[in-house]
Amino acid sequence: MTGPPSDGNGDDTHGPGEYGRDLFEPEDPREADRIDYGALAYDPVTRDRLLALGVGPGWRCLDVGAGTGTVARWLLEEAGVDEVVAVDQDVSRLAPLAGPRLRVLAADIRDAHLDPGRFDLVHARFVLMHLPERRPLISRLAGWLAPGGRLVLSDAVEVPDRLDASSPYRLTMDTMWRVLKERIGTDIVPVPAYPHFLREEGLRDVAAELFCPPLTPGEPVTRFWSETWRRMRPALEETGRVAPTTIDEALAYLGSPRLAELAPGMMTAWGSRASAAPRPGADAPTSHSP
Repeated sequence: MTGPPSDGNGDDTHGPGEYGRDLFEPEDPREADRIDYGALAYDPVTRDRLLALGVGPGWRCLDVGAGTGTVARWLLEEAGVDEVVAVDQDVSRLAPLAGPRLRVLAADIRDAHLDPGRFDLVHARFVLMHLPERRPLISRLAGWLAPGGRLVLSDAVEVPDRLDASSPYRLTMDTMWRVLKERIGTDIVPVPAYPHFLREEGLRDVAAELFCPPLTPGEPVTRFWSETWRRMRPALEETGRVAPTTIDEALAYLGSPRLAELAPGMMTAWGSRASAAPRPGADAPTSHSP
């Protein structure tokens, strides 16, 4: 997973390859572990959705913001697709995976000259939420679909407890989102509109689902947020919106048996390009609802 906030794509304030470098240095040996904690939490949901959409032999797939390659490897090794093109600006953790069926492409999806080809699956998880240009980028991703191809987009959403808006957990989480928006351009507010965007692109069988992983001490998603806050701590404190003691309390809370919060969720939206003929290995198109 290249989960929030960890993808190798940038915004207008950072040059190529500079996405979030001041917050999450790619060279830091802890960064791969942080990303993989997120993958352990969200990969099972991604795999189930892709399988429900029919991914398998005969498919050519594009994985955008491929991170450490957990989804790309699964597509090849377990789903049995024919080929995966894994795209990211930082491909240092992807390059060792390259082979005859896995092509690694160091690229910025905002590059107007980028044209990786046409695919049966275009998948982007925790990528578009960090890019202010997301709406035209959705059009670009949809344009890379082969006839009958599926576009699958996943990004973060929040379901906060508004009756407890001043807890250390909520204050720290809200400050984190504010810092990400100011430093990177991250914005999760438009995420629930993704199904509407897919329909605007002329895609069919559009649907969406929301998954909020259990926030339990010691679990991967809890470790992901703990490590994210620790890495971002200087930036959080610089805002003046959250005191160091509040961050300490929030981190302690993530490891406490008193933990009773709904973790940020992942909304996945999908749709398919019209096809004049059945796709390899697939029956007639069907609609999958959550």
